[in-house]
Amino acid sequence: MRSSSSKASSGAFGNAPRRPPGRGLQPNVLGTFDTVVMAVAGSAPAYSLAATSAVLVGTVGLAAPAALLYCAIPMLGIVLAFSRLGRIDVNAGASYSWVGRTLHPALGFLSGWALIVAATLFMVAGSLPAGQLTLALLAPGHAGDTGLATAVGAGWFLMMLLVVLGGARLTVRAQLLMTGVELVILLLFIAGVVLHRGAAAAFDWSWLGFGHFDGVSGFASGALIAAFYYWGWDVTSNLSEETRDSRRTAGFAALVGMLVVFLLFEAFTIAVNVVLSAGDVGAGGANVLALLGDAVWPGFGGKLLIVAVLLSSVATLETTLIQVTRSLFAMGRDRTLPAALGAVHRRWNTPWVAVAGVGAVALLLFAAATALGPVGSILGSAVTAMGLQITFYYGLAGLAAVVAYRGTLLRSVRDFVLGGAWPLAGAAFMFWIFFESLGALTDAAVVIGLGGLAAGIVPMVWYWRKGSAYYRPARLDAVRALAAADPYDGSAPPHGRHHRADGNETLATDF
Repeated sequence: MRSSSSKASSGAFGNAPRRPPGRGLQPNVLGTFDTVVMAVAGSAPAYSLAATSAVLVGTVGLAAPAALLYCAIPMLGIVLAFSRLGRIDVNAGASYSWVGRTLHPALGFLSGWALIVAATLFMVAGSLPAGQLTLALLAPGHAGDTGLATAVGAGWFLMMLLVVLGGARLTVRAQLLMTGVELVILLLFIAGVVLHRGAAAAFDWSWLGFGHFDGVSGFASGALIAAFYYWGWDVTSNLSEETRDSRRTAGFAALVGMLVVFLLFEAFTIAVNVVLSAGDVGAGGANVLALLGDAVWPGFGGKLLIVAVLLSSVATLETTLIQVTRSLFAMGRDRTLPAALGAVHRRWNTPWVAVAGVGAVALLLFAAATALGPVGSILGSAVTAMGLQITFYYGLAGLAAVVAYRGTLLRSVRDFVLGGAWPLAGAAFMFWIFFESLGALTDAAVVIGLGGLAAGIVPMVWYWRKGSAYYRPARLDAVRALAAADPYDGSAPPHGRHHRADGNETLATDF
């Protein structure tokens, strides 16, 4: 028998769409600490530094720390947007659901599609360095062989694919080991840099200012690359259906993870400026951290940082697989992509069809990568193309949060800043660097970035015409959602006693 409060909740939202019957993801698998680890692993500190430092320094020079700083401020606005939206709609599709229910279903679909394209590109951009680094440790003479590096990277990818298929519990156990060792190594090297003598340049506070950027377009290009550095913390939202008390935990973990990786990124980019010259960084390419390690601790330092980057590459492959498979699961469940993608394995409670589909597509991309040239050139185009996808769906999520919470923004200064001004500034910044950087990108990066996004129009139109209920959504409104559940507001209800929902209870807001 349904309680009166449940009836009130349902009535407040009209005919809110319900998830179709069938097996769902396994709930209450991850705790707060597990989710924080996933957020840190998603941003992949060591991998991002190794794969992207040469690209960032080549673009903005000594302004690399400034690019990361000024991208982090609006990025925190997007973290706040994800946190607040996750409180009123727990959905593995995250921005795909939120944007569709606040702005427009077409924009929601493209938001989810952008994540899928970025994650698919990352299967190559993340696996190739993993293969190259493995060869650098075991067979240094073959580290420059793109074909062999691709094969070894594909092996790492398949291993992580099996871990993700095995369920969220197995996934987080693997992350605790890999990310824990990675962070210990990185912290040891930060201490080593502080004690290091013989710098290429003395620390200069101007590295955190605007003076080293080559105009507005140079700043935008640097910020676009910096957005790729931070990308991945939002895996906590894609895991929300499998997290305990996820309405609070997912947003908190994303915020902590974002702050941790920001401090690591700033420390290491400053260390690169201090210890290495710009020429050294450019020549090192994806091996820049190995050069830093050799400079700080000659002999074994480079090998140790290679281990950290390898662990980070493999760990972030895992979190990216989670993001893309959970997004595909949500789309399959909503019938905006083939319904088979919403199928869940009976034993492991994972979207096994989505996992298998991602694996097949990624293996095709691995085969194509062997014909595209050296690892460095592949990484350069892939990173900037992914930056376009990331800023697109982050920007839409920021706008969605403002629209969903628009009725609460004038209640207090805190609500206005954290719920309106900061997410809106984050969204505006994301869209600005999206458009401003287009003129400075290579043709390959623009074609991959915009072409991948435009490709989503085809399935969107097809399933829209087939009558998917996703395109007739119940609007997502924070005022009605919080009035129905009241889990965060301690004020008394206007009449009667409110039902207080726990973190994983299905509300009428859940799509």
